Amino acid sequence: MLIQLDLSLNKLNGAIPDVIGNLKNLLDLALHGNDLIGLIPDTVSNLHNLQSLILNNNRLQGSIINELCQLKNLSKLNLANNMFSGAIPKCLGNTSLQQLDFSSNILISHIPSSLWSLKDILVLDISSNALSGIISPEVSNLRAITLLNLSRNQISGSIPTTMGGLITLQSLSLAHNKLQGSIPGSLRGMISIESIDLSHNYLSGVIPKSLESLLYLKSINLSYNLLDGEIPNGGPFQNFTAQSFMMNKGLCGKSQLQVQPCRRGNKHISNKVMLVIKCLVPIMVVILVVIGIVFLKHNRDDGNYATKRDLTNLGAPTRISYYELLHGTNGFDESNLLGSGSFGSVYKAILPNEKIVAVKVFNIDMEEALRSFDIECLALCNLRHRNLVKIISCCSNDAFKSLVMEFMSNGSLDRWLYSHNYCLDILQRLNIMVDVAAALEYLHHGTSTPIVHCDIKPSNVLLDEDMVAHVSDFGVAKLLGEGQLEIYTKTLATVGYMAPEYGSKGVVSFKGDVYSYGIMLMEMFTRKKPTDEMFVEGLDLKDWVSKSTPHSIINILDANLLHKGNPNISNILPHISSIFELALSCCTKVPEARIMMTDVVVSLKKIRSYLRKMLGRRH
Repeated sequence: MLIQLDLSLNKLNGAIPDVIGNLKNLLDLALHGNDLIGLIPDTVSNLHNLQSLILNNNRLQGSIINELCQLKNLSKLNLANNMFSGAIPKCLGNTSLQQLDFSSNILISHIPSSLWSLKDILVLDISSNALSGIISPEVSNLRAITLLNLSRNQISGSIPTTMGGLITLQSLSLAHNKLQGSIPGSLRGMISIESIDLSHNYLSGVIPKSLESLLYLKSINLSYNLLDGEIPNGGPFQNFTAQSFMMNKGLCGKSQLQVQPCRRGNKHISNKVMLVIKCLVPIMVVILVVIGIVFLKHNRDDGNYATKRDLTNLGAPTRISYYELLHGTNGFDESNLLGSGSFGSVYKAILPNEKIVAVKVFNIDMEEALRSFDIECLALCNLRHRNLVKIISCCSNDAFKSLVMEFMSNGSLDRWLYSHNYCLDILQRLNIMVDVAAALEYLHHGTSTPIVHCDIKPSNVLLDEDMVAHVSDFGVAKLLGEGQLEIYTKTLATVGYMAPEYGSKGVVSFKGDVYSYGIMLMEMFTRKKPTDEMFVEGLDLKDWVSKSTPHSIINILDANLLHKGNPNISNILPHISSIFELALSCCTKVPEARIMMTDVVVSLKKIRSYLRKMLGRRH
């Protein structure tokens, strides 16, 4: 009678078979550290005796199935470092879980309130996802919790004061979220706490002096917030270093903490000074009110015009009103709709000067869309490159936000690649990929603030009337600081094009763009999307190309290229093989081993030169 099955760290691939549900006496199932793909089979609901399910560090995807909630004896569930998406099942609150780890996936939506009902939970780690919403005051129900990690999500609101009731908690991380408000003094009630990380939020106010009473506190990280006032110096705070308080400009304290010294001003203020203050304050209030009224009136008058955002040097109008866009799109009529995405829609518009433009209208009800608007303005408004879509202007007020961009008459590369009405020949495809590579080379190495696009794919490449390619849609782009080689994010990108380190750990770097470019380069000449239904049971686009290069590429090449009457196809194939080999060098699993975009541009231009000579064409 099999009660334990441990196949971890064995390089297993493929999907978890449905027959796993036949092992009805199983208590522990460990498949972590393999290369498993696909979904969790719903037959696991038959494992009524299962106490421990460990599937972390694989490539499993899909939603976290509700059938797991039927495992009433399950106490340990680890799905970390996979590609699970969707929401956390609400029914998990009805289980007896003691350890739950969903970290490093791509889960979205709010944290279900039922999760705070897990009274037996010891370890709860849902970090490194894209979860939003607030931390419920009901968090205090986790009476047995020892580790709580909600870091690297999109959680907003304040830290609930009830969190101080977690007297068993030893490790708390809420870092890299959007938390606001003050640090509750009630946290002094977490008498067992050893580690607190609240860094990279928007917390303000003072550090509660009451935290000095946390006798077991060994580490605290409050860096990258908006805190002010004096840093406590008693209890465990005597041992903390400057690393705990970085980038809080309002903090003061000892010099070794690398903050400004606290001013100890004379507390005695003369009656004359007090009289002057009492007279000046009302006057200053009146002046500020008048200034505020004037400012609001001016803002109301100009509210329907574009925010300038340093657009004056683009050689185009910098003030385009909402009403001009409304008129130019016939009231944003569907007949002018060019496309829709998760953050908004793009319309064709005709300005009063008869210029045709594309207007990207953002969904102001989505916080992610507003952040995308800011990112695109910041990333694109000061960039100049032939192969980037130009921002002409932007229109921004409280009720409407849009970008006005160059109109690309030939639409997206995705449309050309997969439509039955169009067909790109070999040189056209190569020209487009050289254009895209040149754009990425510029973003990575040609700007004062390097930019990682993060979502390179055919639908984000637009073609102008001369079939010149322009990279667009910088809604999830990331700007790297000086000397930075990588940053971390949980912003969702497109499955199939994401580099492995991006999908599993949220690592963003130039090398991630290189990986996406390599996938797109393969797609360009095979006419197969990385999510094509043929790629199942461990086979993906990269493996398919790798197994066919260099000797069998005619079997993977887009049939349209073979049917175009190429008399020199046998001579062309070696150069196509070089393209596939270049693509594979972009997609190596280890980021450091991937080729640089500067080298990609050089290699592709050489291949294009050979093909032009062979085909007798200059362009």
